Amino acid sequence: MINANNPEINIDELMEKIRAEVAKRHSQSQSVETTQSETKTTYKELPYIAPTFNYNFIHLETLLRNAESRAIARTKWPDHLSKFPYNFIKPIQVIAFKILNFIFKDQREVNFNVIRALKESVALNRQLIEQIKDLKTQIEYLNAVDARLEGIEERFSTVDTCLQVMEEGLGVVSNRVPGINEDLNNFNSWIGGIQKRLDAVNNQDHLINEHLSTVDSHIQGLNEHLSTVDSHIQGLNEHLGTVDARIQGLNEHLGTVNSHVQNLHEQHLRNDSFLKNDLVQQKRLITMFLEEAQRRLKEPLSKEHLETFVKEEQHLLDAFYVAFENQFRGTREDIHNRLKVYLPLLEEAKVGTPDSLILDVGCGRGEWLELLRESGYTAKGIDINRVMLQQCRAIGLDVIESDVIEYLQSLPDASLGAVTGFHIIEHLPFETLMKLFTETVRVLKPEGLVIFETPNPDNILVGSNAFYTDPTHRNPLPSPTIKFIAESFGLCKVKIMNLHPLENQKLAVDGSLLAERFNQYFYGPQDYSLIGYKHG
Repeated sequence: MINANNPEINIDELMEKIRAEVAKRHSQSQSVETTQSETKTTYKELPYIAPTFNYNFIHLETLLRNAESRAIARTKWPDHLSKFPYNFIKPIQVIAFKILNFIFKDQREVNFNVIRALKESVALNRQLIEQIKDLKTQIEYLNAVDARLEGIEERFSTVDTCLQVMEEGLGVVSNRVPGINEDLNNFNSWIGGIQKRLDAVNNQDHLINEHLSTVDSHIQGLNEHLSTVDSHIQGLNEHLGTVDARIQGLNEHLGTVNSHVQNLHEQHLRNDSFLKNDLVQQKRLITMFLEEAQRRLKEPLSKEHLETFVKEEQHLLDAFYVAFENQFRGTREDIHNRLKVYLPLLEEAKVGTPDSLILDVGCGRGEWLELLRESGYTAKGIDINRVMLQQCRAIGLDVIESDVIEYLQSLPDASLGAVTGFHIIEHLPFETLMKLFTETVRVLKPEGLVIFETPNPDNILVGSNAFYTDPTHRNPLPSPTIKFIAESFGLCKVKIMNLHPLENQKLAVDGSLLAERFNQYFYGPQDYSLIGYKHG
């Protein structure tokens, strides 16, 4: 029945067409390979043909389903034979169907076998295409590893061409189902050739894997070597760290030694200065004594000469007091910074000119005089310590040796613009302190300025301990007492300026009244200044 509906297949003609198509595809593949070799194009740049395969498979499956529906045994006449008068002979139709089904039973079995084989072939082709896709992906990945992949890419190109030709051949064969049996051998031979090519590709892939395994083992050996080098470097780093720690320890030790040497050097300089100054004073006294003794060798010493020796006796401790000041007073830079607080008062009072001289009583080492000179003020200092006066003259300061009361008494009224004294009034007996205020008010010009700084006994640590560090101090002077004395001698606008609190030692208050009072009494101002003016 199927043979009657399909034209007879010419196998020779079909094979000739397939051979011509294969030769055509082979020539096209060679032209593509030539172009690729000229342009040095890799396999991964060839056109991707998987979508065409999918389309041909769908078409082939459709044809197979159609052929399978036609190969089954018929149970009814065709539609054009079901009309009058054929529909009156149904018993004859049943008999005819049985005869036909019996006659073409073998043919139907052959057709079913052919269709099943074609289905299995299609499934096999699908698997082959998927394997080819996987192989193509692997070849693209391994293309950069080994140059031999170019040959594999050429084989893949040939396989793709053969598969495409096979698909087109299957399409022709599916249209010629009755004659498909004669072409199965050729189809099987194509499958065998494809399998051989796939085996060759697998062998090539095996060689590539062996090569990659060798490369991996070599890389692993390099990694082990690098690990050994890293451990050696780590050991060197640890050793260097130990050396650095030892060097740091030596540097710290050297720093301690240098600090100790510096302290010894400074102490040596202070001792050297004290000894030199003391020797100078002793030499001067001895020289004076010898000169007087030589002049009066045959005569007894007069009362005046004995008084001269007694007066010189008060300078025996000048060098000692200089060394004491250097130890406890502080550096010149520290004193400079502390005294800068008074410069605005001088500017406001418009003193420190040649006509309004500033006199600093008990000038000591001359820090205040030096600051006044740097700030453009005219000033003079007096003191009885000859060593300190010598140091002041060495740096060009205007100083004289005199008792403060005697010098003030020698000055005319209203001759000074300001009288200052820093840590001097606590050294004076009470009677001398009263004379100091009397003479100071007398020699000041109208609107003249008075500044006297002294330790603050309101600070318990100062009043009970620090004040007595200097053995030449007489009595602590509370600020209300000094303010009362100043106002009693006619000074006006008198005020007390508290100075130098121990801020870094204060306790945290946190709202505690007790902590606040403790800070005030123990870490409050260590010094204060009396500031007053003469009536205009």
